[in-house]
Amino acid sequence: MRVIHRFRLCFLGGVLAALAMLTLAGCSGLSSGSSGSGGTPGQLRVDPATMNFGNVAVGDSARQTGTLTAGNADVTVTSAVWDGQGYSVTGVVFPFTVPAGNIAHYTVTFAPQAAGNSSGRILFTSNASNASGPQAFTGTGTQSTQHSVSLTWNPSTNVVGYNVYRGTQPGGPYTKLNSALQLTTNYTDSQVASGSTYYYVATSVDSNDAESVYSNQTQAVVP
Repeated sequence: MRVIHRFRLCFLGGVLAALAMLTLAGCSGLSSGSSGSGGTPGQLRVDPATMNFGNVAVGDSARQTGTLTAGNADVTVTSAVWDGQGYSVTGVVFPFTVPAGNIAHYTVTFAPQAAGNSSGRILFTSNASNASGPQAFTGTGTQSTQHSVSLTWNPSTNVVGYNVYRGTQPGGPYTKLNSALQLTTNYTDSQVASGSTYYYVATSVDSNDAESVYSNQTQAVVP
């Protein structure tokens, strides 16, 4: 989807201010402990059962925190198997031990590389007496919004074309956008980034290849 935004100059008449494999790394604060009283085997609970990331634009990412809770006795988590396009897990290094009654945290990041639904899961292997099921991941990559800036201006007399310039600071410096003289009184700049502000000026060129001074400056704020 392309979003177009409009602005206006004097010389420039108008501006159209028209995202597998998972990795596990880094962990702190997880320590081993003694076994439970009387040799009672530990149990492991994984929460939540499903992480739903909803809609995430391609190029963006969303994060959620998962927890591993040890019951009855210490639980040693030795490994995990996982899958899912666009998902990554950080915050744990294998093997690690969750002391009885304590919680270990990890982070799941969903960074879709393409639009569409994406599902995944992670299953932890441990010495717990219970067989905790896999934690499921669900999310949808959405097409990121595209913007463009379109410039239009009133024609000048006795000219053969125009040049369009853009800067990122008010007052310049400016960079020429067109590789050849612009013969019409409009220009679309499609190489703009969301969250950026641009400053535009233009010049006219006569038949002797003499270029005018810059027009007044106009500002385009891209959402």
